[in-house]
Amino acid sequence: MMRPFGYFVHHQGRGHAERCAAIAHALPAERPLTIFCARDDIFPDLPPQARIVRIPSLFEPTGIEAADADWVPTPSTLHCAPLGWPGIRQAMARMANWFAEADPALMICDVSAEVAQLARICSVPHVKVLQHGDRSDAGHRAAYDGAAGLLAAFHADLAQPEWDAAMRQRTCFAGGLGVDTRVPERELARQRIGVGVDEEMILVMAGGGGGGFGQAPLGVGARSRPGARWITIGPVVRDWHATEPANIQHRGWVDDAADHVAAADLVIASTGNTTCQQILAAARPWLAVPEWRYFDEQHRKAEALAAAGVACVRPHLPSSADAWTQAIETTLLTHDPVRQRAMIADAPAADAAHWLEALAARLWPEPGLAAGADPAVTQPLPSI
Repeated sequence: MMRPFGYFVHHQGRGHAERCAAIAHALPAERPLTIFCARDDIFPDLPPQARIVRIPSLFEPTGIEAADADWVPTPSTLHCAPLGWPGIRQAMARMANWFAEADPALMICDVSAEVAQLARICSVPHVKVLQHGDRSDAGHRAAYDGAAGLLAAFHADLAQPEWDAAMRQRTCFAGGLGVDTRVPERELARQRIGVGVDEEMILVMAGGGGGGFGQAPLGVGARSRPGARWITIGPVVRDWHATEPANIQHRGWVDDAADHVAAADLVIASTGNTTCQQILAAARPWLAVPEWRYFDEQHRKAEALAAAGVACVRPHLPSSADAWTQAIETTLLTHDPVRQRAMIADAPAADAAHWLEALAARLWPEPGLAAGADPAVTQPLPSI
């Protein structure tokens, strides 16, 4: 029987869980997979060899924590390690006990610098999921430098410039990982969401990791282009002073986001990973407006998207009608659908699973294989 893989999944949003599920389905059926997460309701269907172990959240207090001990310094190698939290002790204990009992081949971490370092301290090889952002701090460097490999759910051309050749060589780039990148036919998508064939449609979309865009600037945008039909999906921040025209409609959470993206003539969206992959796969004109995230994740990703020529980026939503007109016209004029589609791999989950299996084989050679031999020399996916 194959040694198991472990997988830590951060429970904010759904992108981490969707990546995990995609990899789980692509791994060999005989490879056991134990997933550690604070929630079990965010996962798509999993294969029979995968199981979820609920652990307390590492990031949210329960109300029974010890008295404030913030006067004790936090070392630079840790991000979130408050003292006196029983939930953190319980979560780390469950993972450490599993390490001892299961003797795993790999621990995949998506994402926590502390969990990655826990695996390394427990003598378990780990794979760290790589995200955009200013992550040169000691905590991230410890997680990256101690990893057996790095996994990036985006194309190699979206790598940040400071990631050197040695770091990229250790990274599996899998553009589209965890996202259903099958794009519905435009006319059929429009029929399903109730948009006319000849209507100009502008889609505003926000994911589950934040609060969404403000209502007031969207109202200004809709007024600036009255002939277009504006539709928002996901959260919108209500503004008491917003005055909205009749050509904007807020649909909230929908189950058919892919249809909305496929139907759109232009998409306005932040730069969460799932959102990015959906828009790139559909090859739609994209006005990208990053939201606040820890370590400036979305802003650094926006920079990478702009450098690759696959999105028109602004630091915030336009604040006047003239600014909206200029931003939309620039987005339409600079659109490069061929370049966008090239960001998505044909089979990203299969690529990632093959890379993980080859990495495990290298870490745990079969009996009789010469010491230090590499049974499957892996290379990063090619850039375009």
